Amino acid sequence: MAERSRIVIEPSRGWLAFDIKSLWEYRELLGVLIRRDIKVRYSQTVLGAAWVVLQAVATTGMFTLVFGTLVKIPSEGYPYAVYVFSALLPWTFFANAVSASGNSLVNSSGLIGKVYFPRLVIPFASVGAGLVDFCISTVLLLLLLLILGTGWSASLLAAPFLLGAVAITALGVGIFLSALVVSYRDFRHVIPFLLQVWMFATPVVYPATLVPERWRWVLHLNPLSGLIGGFRSAFLGRPFDLPALAVSCAWAVLLFLLGIAYFEKAERRFADII
Repeated sequence: MAERSRIVIEPSRGWLAFDIKSLWEYRELLGVLIRRDIKVRYSQTVLGAAWVVLQAVATTGMFTLVFGTLVKIPSEGYPYAVYVFSALLPWTFFANAVSASGNSLVNSSGLIGKVYFPRLVIPFASVGAGLVDFCISTVLLLLLLLILGTGWSASLLAAPFLLGAVAITALGVGIFLSALVVSYRDFRHVIPFLLQVWMFATPVVYPATLVPERWRWVLHLNPLSGLIGGFRSAFLGRPFDLPALAVSCAWAVLLFLLGIAYFEKAERRFADII
């Protein structure tokens, strides 16, 4: 008689009980959930993937009109359209990833209550699904760089590494919020407000140099400031601000670890309260 495999489920221990092995064992489920989220987003829609392009064009056009033409915010010698788009690209990915992962556990409550699997798979999948939108918008930005005469440079090779740092930051914030939303449902309404305030606290529509030099250190308290500047440097071929990037990468790792720690602490109560 063939032996049956047995899985023993034990509570996590310690301040940071991040079971990487368990996540790796459920990698196929992660892929299934990512494909599910993508299908839900694009199936039975009129515009489909074109909505990503229209949204990016409309947002960039509105910001260019208001901030670039009317308010005349400086863009450091670059066309304002590509200047703001190169920052909107990672910001939009971050905002969508945090919003999706923050609400992911509540939206998957039926699945959580029926079968065991590492609950971290759910917010991870929500962030992974947003990579499709990012890739579509990146193609549009690359075309815009050629049309407006800015061109491409070798700095573009840094974009995947910067994307990884943004994804880690989004995972840290999203994982923390997903566990918080399970316990306190009103935080679902806090997430959009938090992201709206966060965007204007980040140099997306304005350059970091617009902040007075004596207050520029405050930007380092924002985990995305260095990464947004890094994306601008990658797409526009500018020198990288390595100290700012190092600070943002340190923030990314710290937020990820803190998010995992809180998630693991709250996870044991999910099945009872979700």
